[in-house]
Amino acid sequence: MRLASDPRVTAGITALAAVALLIGGAFTGLLFEGAHDLSGAWAALDPYLLRVVRFTLWQAALSTLLSVGPALLVARALSRHPRFFGRGFILQLFALPLALPAIVAALGILALYGRAGYFSGLLSAVGGQGWPGIYGLSGILVAHVFFNLPLSSRLFLEALQTIPADQWRLASQLGMGPRPAFRLIEWPMLRAALPGIAGLVFMLCITSFTIVLTLGGGPAATTLEVGIYQALRFDFDPARAVALTLLQVALTCLVMLCLTRLGANTTGDANLPVAPRRYLSVGAGETILNIVLIALALLFVAGPMAATLAAGLGADLGRLAGEATVRQATLTSAGLAFVSALLSVLLSLSLTIARRALALNRRAGPRSLLEHAADTGAGLVLVVPPIVIGAGWFLLLRHAGDVFAIAPIMVVTVNAVMAMPFAIRAIRPAYDAASERHERLCALLGIAGWARFRLVDWPSLRRPLATGFAFAMALSLGDLGVIALFGSDSVQTLPYLLLARMGSYRTEDAAGLALLLGLVCLALVLAADWLGRGEKA
Repeated sequence: MRLASDPRVTAGITALAAVALLIGGAFTGLLFEGAHDLSGAWAALDPYLLRVVRFTLWQAALSTLLSVGPALLVARALSRHPRFFGRGFILQLFALPLALPAIVAALGILALYGRAGYFSGLLSAVGGQGWPGIYGLSGILVAHVFFNLPLSSRLFLEALQTIPADQWRLASQLGMGPRPAFRLIEWPMLRAALPGIAGLVFMLCITSFTIVLTLGGGPAATTLEVGIYQALRFDFDPARAVALTLLQVALTCLVMLCLTRLGANTTGDANLPVAPRRYLSVGAGETILNIVLIALALLFVAGPMAATLAAGLGADLGRLAGEATVRQATLTSAGLAFVSALLSVLLSLSLTIARRALALNRRAGPRSLLEHAADTGAGLVLVVPPIVIGAGWFLLLRHAGDVFAIAPIMVVTVNAVMAMPFAIRAIRPAYDAASERHERLCALLGIAGWARFRLVDWPSLRRPLATGFAFAMALSLGDLGVIALFGSDSVQTLPYLLLARMGSYRTEDAAGLALLLGLVCLALVLAADWLGRGEKA
């Protein structure tokens, strides 16, 4: 089949054009606003802006250190004990923070460590005075470690489990103890994985919007993304928003470039293989230390989840369910998330099939620019955070009319594009395997287009597409980045309503909404995980 007439390539070009339009429109709005008020944008480069940049980098560096350092110890403890009762449960629990909306986790952390939290009495007794709460840098660090310590532990554990069994067998025959085994066998593997994992965590922390917005606590604890939000929604200072946005994009581009060179897994997924057989025995002292490490990590990760559950069950869920505002926000969230997930899967599938078609037609020689774009285009959207895209379109559309009326379209499109890297991870392996089996037969029989997808590809892609759809829907349901800019009384999602209840100090209502939102997102991600496991089986 000629390349120009291949519908798979046409679908990929359409998907790339849609992504380019979304991101290009945002940058057009930024550049137009900046060119319209150059003096204002230049004046925005003041000491406050430099302080925001410094805090953004400082909190990300501290969060990375506090997440990655303990994760090394926890991963090694889990690796040294490949089989014990509850190990599988712990690894599953460590995967749940990835599925939990950031605003729900923030509520759980406040329920534990806040001024009126479950631990406030103990913390007041230890400090010798009234516990002031956890807002500010301390709250941001705790939340980031909650998300990134289990992620880093799983990624380090994945690296350790790639050590060949022959090395452990030889170490056992030589009578190697724990210290030389760590120095000669485990540490080289951990050291190789450390830069990529630390870079990934740093990237996640400098683009953390919801955590800083809910736990920052004021101008002294403001990052670039929160500054963009404040400049548009509270101060309405477009010039400052442009300056902050351009700095944020430059920062994320720099970090993403470093991640690419380090080979980091930018989607934050860790597929843990079956635990290999070990040939080294673990002494009693090391076993006790490992138990303490794993138990502390387990309590730290499970605590906010349990607090969210307890606080949510303590709310008047019946009254909340009867509120028209809550019902409308739930329907709005579900509808927008459904459309967003559907669009994300369609775009991801289009890029996947286009990449495969271009690779088959190339046969040999260097990849074309189009093939390279189809292969890496989805990953590049991680360079531009949702709040940046939202800010660009906010500035562009404010000259055309009511920007809040466009909220549903912006939420759907931005969330769809941001979920594409995760959806592609689920879809691409299955499609490539199906193409490897059926490509020649389809060419001989002249089966192409919709007929090929329905008769040949669909049976192999049903479960991967459902996996990508469920994960994309969970991400869209819990996102606060775009709706924070475009939300209004007429268009509210559950995260937006939850933030509003927190801002008006209706903490019980916020806890009930957080429980509802968290359970739905967890159910979707568990469904995606189950579907993915079924496909592998």
